[in-house]
Amino acid sequence: MNRDTIQKLSELNRDFYESFGKAFAATRQRIQPGVRRFLDEDCFYGDWLDLGCGSGALAAAWAESGRTGSYTGVDFSQTLLEEARQLNENISDSRMKLSYFQADLSDSSWVRLFENRKFDGICAFAVLHHMPDASARSRIFQQVYSLLKPGGCFCYSVWQFQNSEKMMRRILPWESIGIQSADVDPGDTLLDWRFSLPDADKKIGLRYVHLFTEGELQSLAEEAGFLLRKEYFSDGASQNMALYRVEQRKE
Repeated sequence: MNRDTIQKLSELNRDFYESFGKAFAATRQRIQPGVRRFLDEDCFYGDWLDLGCGSGALAAAWAESGRTGSYTGVDFSQTLLEEARQLNENISDSRMKLSYFQADLSDSSWVRLFENRKFDGICAFAVLHHMPDASARSRIFQQVYSLLKPGGCFCYSVWQFQNSEKMMRRILPWESIGIQSADVDPGDTLLDWRFSLPDADKKIGLRYVHLFTEGELQSLAEEAGFLLRKEYFSDGASQNMALYRVEQRKE
């Protein structure tokens, strides 16, 4: 994918989450069933980094679970980070420390924020499918691996919108925003968003989403050095709207 297309897609999603951040947060006040299932994993202990933490719903559930250690949330959207801080402003205590940072995963320098830290685990729920360019997605897997302690877990989910007729009807042609289909990768998709807050003007938002295959994720994980620990589908009425994976760094 060429640099201009990558920049356009990154800006598209950046503009969406800044313009529709509050409306998006209103639809994510509870964690997804698949994420809830992750909280039952025995690897959820110690110090964790949440990439694409959004409006803070996971941090709240994390605190309610009684876990100790630290939770560090990262997101590029200042709007969503403000929502997260407000939601969880009273969480940090002697058992669990909570902190947030603004950073964009599409910028390879984000990892420098944590160059002197190693984490017991890193999660990235509903984030990786917003990363344009195959090389960038590969780079993120490798960066995550570098930030984990030996034996640490990488837990993530990717959207499987092809399992919803409703979502498939929201696919728009790339030409509608001045991008040629030949300039994007297989699986790259333009989707619209149609939820507005009650007191807001009704507007249609646009998002870039990459549709991952299981084989593609397996290749990314293996190339970075991960071992697959668990994989399953969850979320939505049909329980197949997201693919979840738990990868483990080698000892």
